[in-house]
Amino acid sequence: MLALVLKEGGYSGRATGPAIKDAGDYLRLAELPVPVAGAGQVVIRLRMASVNPSDLHFIKGEYGQPRIKGAPAGFEGCGDVVQAGAGAEKLLGLRVAFVVSKGGSGAWAEYAMTDAATCIPLREDISDADGAAQIVNPLTAMAMVDLAAKDGEAFVISAATSQLGKLMIGLARDQGLKAIALVRRAGALAGLEALGAAAVLDITAPDFADRFAKASRAMKPRVFLDAVADQSAEQVFAAMPNGARWICYGNMGAAPPMLSQIGQLIFMDKKIEGFWLTRWMQNTAPAQQKEVISRVQARFADGRWKTDISARIPLAKGVPDLASATGLTDGKVLILG
Repeated sequence: MLALVLKEGGYSGRATGPAIKDAGDYLRLAELPVPVAGAGQVVIRLRMASVNPSDLHFIKGEYGQPRIKGAPAGFEGCGDVVQAGAGAEKLLGLRVAFVVSKGGSGAWAEYAMTDAATCIPLREDISDADGAAQIVNPLTAMAMVDLAAKDGEAFVISAATSQLGKLMIGLARDQGLKAIALVRRAGALAGLEALGAAAVLDITAPDFADRFAKASRAMKPRVFLDAVADQSAEQVFAAMPNGARWICYGNMGAAPPMLSQIGQLIFMDKKIEGFWLTRWMQNTAPAQQKEVISRVQARFADGRWKTDISARIPLAKGVPDLASATGLTDGKVLILG
């Protein structure tokens, strides 16, 4: 099979954000044997794989999991189960969304291998494009909006033009919640307002601090769902009310923040924490996960959610085309099997 494999192993020791200038610095196209499913595992013939910021952090050696030199990259995709190990036979022949488990074989390849427990059989009315991005962003959106709703009706979202940001804004609208969306270009304001954001603020605008302070006083958001984790995010957190929680689920910023208001953690009961979907799945009861998955598929099937696609790249062109494709805004990059 063809696969986009990692050129280096382990961690890079750097933290430069998810942007890449040349995928050839981190990946090469290689021919590998098709993986063989063990007990509880499946092999999936890829239809499409998604490219998430976590994938780009990973190939650069900046993610929370070490790279394995020569192994296929890619965490998430959609395809058809063509092999099933003992205990996984019920998935054979089904079209599934999947994430690659520890010890599996990556999604940026003609065939991927993962634990059966990480696979979600897809409804017939879910497209391959939506299926390829069915787990990481949608389940994170559901989990984090549910979490935010427990602390009031308003919350703040950074990187709001991302696919995940747009999913959360639509979900908040439908649940009667107020999403304060933070963007980095004025041209994104109208689109997010149309999706149902209660306020859309350009963090690069000269009057951003005043506008955010006004919105914060009016709506009193106590949860900040942050994918950037840079100094501007710290300033947003510092302007939020008593009891605010800064929940980091990404690290898109090129430089980590410094805490400027450490006393707020002591005297205003503010908290800084992280969210990782894998941990949520480990700690959430199967019945609740099944209910959330059903809600996710229903939203894609009836059109309330959709995957905005900025580029589709054939697997064989992943090395030359990935950097330019991921430099586009407001859409998901898909790798085609």
